[in-house]
Amino acid sequence: MFIPQDPRARTMSSSLFRHAVFETSVAKPINLPPAAVAGPEIAFAGRSNAGKSSAINTLAGHTRLAFVSKTPGRTQLINFFRLPNGACMVDLPGYGYAAVPEAVRKQWRGLLEHYLTRRENLIGLVLIMDSRRPLTDLDIQMIHWFVPTGNPIHILLTKSDKLSRQEATLTLRQVREAIAAYGGQVTVQLFSSLKKTGIEEAESVIGAWLDEETDESDETAEKEEPPVKGEKTGGQLP
Repeated sequence: MFIPQDPRARTMSSSLFRHAVFETSVAKPINLPPAAVAGPEIAFAGRSNAGKSSAINTLAGHTRLAFVSKTPGRTQLINFFRLPNGACMVDLPGYGYAAVPEAVRKQWRGLLEHYLTRRENLIGLVLIMDSRRPLTDLDIQMIHWFVPTGNPIHILLTKSDKLSRQEATLTLRQVREAIAAYGGQVTVQLFSSLKKTGIEEAESVIGAWLDEETDESDETAEKEEPPVKGEKTGGQLP
């Protein structure tokens, strides 16, 4: 069950993602949790070795929530982590690692594309990019897969601590210019797991997605609310 969180309480508690717990892993679309009970999902995707697992661990305040492998491309499953409010943080397999056999890469592409384009619980995508090598061809492909859903994408430019302040500012500006064509659907920020910078900005963006999801759910519930007993509904009550 998704329990909406007051934005003020979220600020005071220091982390939207703190106390996330592992729930399940799946290797095939057919094994995804039933949509009716899964709650809103925020997916995290990125090239292998872009710092995705480290970013997830940093946001959650947990050193080993997501597996950080010394061998990029090792994680081949979709991993679900349940947040205290009932939503899910979903860690997708890393992509683009050349040493992975073609058959495995093909399976990953099919799994990623199916989840990103067909999963009705998915409300937004956090796309992890190494700030030293942003917007690779595969990153752009991920954006093109996801944009038609109408859901937001937020880019985390990780490892920004490895850039000088001038280099980081320039990279951020260049990426913003590159994604301007998508309007407000695609946003971007700098992030560093090592320096723990960019956490509050990421939580603010993703928290707004969940707040919007709550508002839409409330509006739907109001529209579907049954008439109160005794009200005139066009017919007579027995």
